[in-house]
Parts: sequence; structure tokens; C-alpha cells
Amino acid sequence: MNTLDRSTSNPKVVSRDEWVVARKAHLAREKELTHLREQLSAERRALPWVEIDKDYVFEGPNGRETLADLFDGRSQLMVYHFMFGPGWQEGCIGCSFVSDHIDGANLHLAHHDVTLLAVSRAPYAEFQAFKKRMGWQFKWVSSAGSDFNADYHVYPSEAEIAAGRYEHNYTLRDLYLDEHHGLSVFYKDPDGRIFHTYSTYARGADILIGAHNYLDLTPKGRNEASTMNWVRLHDRYEDRPAAAASHSCCE
Repeated sequence: MNTLDRSTSNPKVVSRDEWVVARKAHLAREKELTHLREQLSAERRALPWVEIDKDYVFEGPNGRETLADLFDGRSQLMVYHFMFGPGWQEGCIGCSFVSDHIDGANLHLAHHDVTLLAVSRAPYAEFQAFKKRMGWQFKWVSSAGSDFNADYHVYPSEAEIAAGRYEHNYTLRDLYLDEHHGLSVFYKDPDGRIFHTYSTYARGADILIGAHNYLDLTPKGRNEASTMNWVRLHDRYEDRPAAAASHSCCE
């Protein structure tokens, strides 16, 4: 069980009037969190920017494209760093869970000056079968042959691999995995200059997962032994809740 979840084996049962008192007290806390989130979002928007001075080239459904091309005529670009390395047959389970939410968001984001897509290090042809199997419609491009993944700290650079240490989630750590997930945000001004405005990793990407917000409203919560250990590729679920632990990329 998630340590934040209250056990449902022996719930406190009260009258409706007592329940309303408790619910109002909790509502005050919910409003406090809402206001804090609004403040945090404002602080995020006020972060300084870094101008991009490197030419990145990607391969996608339109052939070779630059970072500027990925904006698709909009001024804001969100890149989900999807863990799919060269030679993989399937994508990361956690990244796939996140990606199950992208198409719904894109129904609206595309009309609000935002392009949202995925980037992976594997060659473009290698993840097409998996994308088709998952039924995803969002744009997914390959960064193979570029420094993009290393520069945005979801894959170690050659120097970091040689040293056995690398930077991920703004911390220098021992090398133990070659692929990581994350989200990076970019802005393109009217003159065509591109800026990096934000990146988040690990649990920072949890905000992208709408299913978690639904689960957090239920009596059992996320009901997980470790972060997202219950999640499966959406075509691999059984008829009952998953019990066996699986590797999570989102610890």
C-alpha cells in the first residue's frame, strides 16, 4: 500500500453530520494545496531561460526535422523523454502509462499554442511497431545520433559513461541505468530563437498522469507497494488487479 493511503480494513463510520464536519476541514486543506500549486506554477513560469545554441536533428514521420520544426508553427513545445533505447522491443512501462494520456491532452493543447510530443533515443523505425500496437496518435520522433538526450540528462554522455557518474534530476549520481524519462519545455520567439524554460524528472512527471488523480480520490488510493508497481502496458492487464511487482522507471 502507498504509505499515504489510509487502510480501508477498519474505516471510521460516522453520522452524515460528523462526515460533513470532517469533509469541510479537509476542504480547507485542499484549497490550501490549490493555492500553493498556483503559486508554484507562477514561480515556474518566472524561472530564467537558456537560449539554445546547438542544432539538434530528429527523425520522424516527416523525415529529418530540427528542434525548430518540432514546434509545428506554435511558440511552445513540450517534449516527453520516452525511455525506448536502441534494440528495445517495448517501451518503458511507466513511460507508456504517461503516454496513454498524451492523445487526450493534444485534442486541446494543439489549439492553445502548445505542441506536445515524445522523443526517444532509439532509431525511428524501431518504435513504430510498438506505437501502432499501443494505438497512439501523438508525434514521436527519434533523437538517435544527436546529443539531445545527454544534454537534457535522460541519457549519460560519453564522458559520464567513462566516469561512471552522471547528472540526472539535478543530482550527480552513480551510473546505474542508461535511459531515463523526463519532460522538457521550450519556447520559440517571433525571431525564431529557441529557449529552454523547464525540465522535470522522476516524480516530477507525475502531474502528467491523469489516472493517478482519479486513484487519489478513491478509498484505496494508488494501492501500490512501490511507485507504479501495479502498472502494465495497457494490453497486458489481467481481469483482476495486478499483484506481481514490475520494474518502475519513475521511482
